[in-house]
Amino acid sequence: MKSYTVTVNGNVYDVTVEENGSAGAQTAPVRRAAVPAAPAAQNKPEAPAGAAGNVKIEAGAAGKVFKIEASVGAAVKKGDTVLILEIMKMETPVVAPEDGTVASINVNVGDMVEAGALLATLSN
Repeated sequence: MKSYTVTVNGNVYDVTVEENGSAGAQTAPVRRAAVPAAPAAQNKPEAPAGAAGNVKIEAGAAGKVFKIEASVGAAVKKGDTVLILEIMKMETPVVAPEDGTVASINVNVGDMVEAGALLATLSN
């Protein structure tokens, strides 16, 4: 058996893993650690119905929303910063992939996002 310490969303768990090496080995019942429920959903800024844009802006890596630079309705040019993610303690700008108007901002400052998460949309 091997013991590991695993951190999930800031919660630390001590786990023990048993190797099943032989064909006749019996498996012991698995005791799973209780995972705390996700925090209650925050009020996300919502765009008016039908206002979601046709150009998606997604997170390139997992991180935390540090700052929102553009607001819904703002005109942006290709390369303009829409928001800033904190990724591995570094501020990383997320830029508009093309010219357009910000149709929705789908995150709040402080939100944790995974790679590929929808951050905002643009209309062109």
